Amino acid sequence: MNIAGATTPRRYGPGEGKREGLPSPAFDPLFLGDWVTAVFIHYTVDAAVLQQEVPFELDLFEGRAFVSLVAFSMRRLRPCFGGRLAELLFKPVATTRYLNVRTYVRHGHEAGIYFIAEFLSNALCVPLGSPTFGLPYRFGRLSFRHTDESGAIEGTIGSVSGRRKLSYSGTVAGRAGFGACPPGTRDAFLMERYAAFTRCGNNRRLFRIRHPPWLQTRAEIEVRDDGLLATTGEWSNRCHLVGANFSPGVHDVWIGWPRRIDYPERKRRLTVFFEV
Repeated sequence: MNIAGATTPRRYGPGEGKREGLPSPAFDPLFLGDWVTAVFIHYTVDAAVLQQEVPFELDLFEGRAFVSLVAFSMRRLRPCFGGRLAELLFKPVATTRYLNVRTYVRHGHEAGIYFIAEFLSNALCVPLGSPTFGLPYRFGRLSFRHTDESGAIEGTIGSVSGRRKLSYSGTVAGRAGFGACPPGTRDAFLMERYAAFTRCGNNRRLFRIRHPPWLQTRAEIEVRDDGLLATTGEWSNRCHLVGANFSPGVHDVWIGWPRRIDYPERKRRLTVFFEV
């Protein structure tokens, strides 16, 4: 049983995804959407074990590796072109609940995230992840109650079979405590990320996002059941819960086109985990 503790953060801008002094990378938007009522649950992880399961160089904070669980709802996903007709055609996949299992990586001068696994409530979206963005989508049974008005948080994410699940509950501070993360803090390192690296087969991709900084506060979260994490890698046996954040969300998130990238291959152990 794990518990993460609470305080109130301050302001930060969207520059954590790159090193200081470097120009902002080119950005070509493809989709637009809203990410609402987001809960971030953070773990420190044995870096040596995690690196064996991640095909990019880990990005460390104060020498430590992290994995974060991000539970949120996507709303109004639509193309950046095509107007109302395109938005209407996207209605079947426009609303989805997500649980992202992500870690922090670096490629060249750019820092970003790598998705270890993603559980989605909308089965129509699942086949689209790998061929488009290289995303490791899985269908799951996701139920959230993330309400900043009452301060209550609850969530349950189950595997398709129902034999494994993740469940958590907790509380957040009031709306007056929301702010962006101070620069250079662990919260900023974990939350303010604007690039994602993916791998599907031999193809490695990068896509970028743009949105205002997360307005958030730290949350006190208890993870009651983490059995679902065992389906995502050995890292889950070598981790420790260290904190959590809650955000009402960000609107008008711009999602860029996926781009192929070259990456030097290195010898590593390949471990495949099957859901049971």
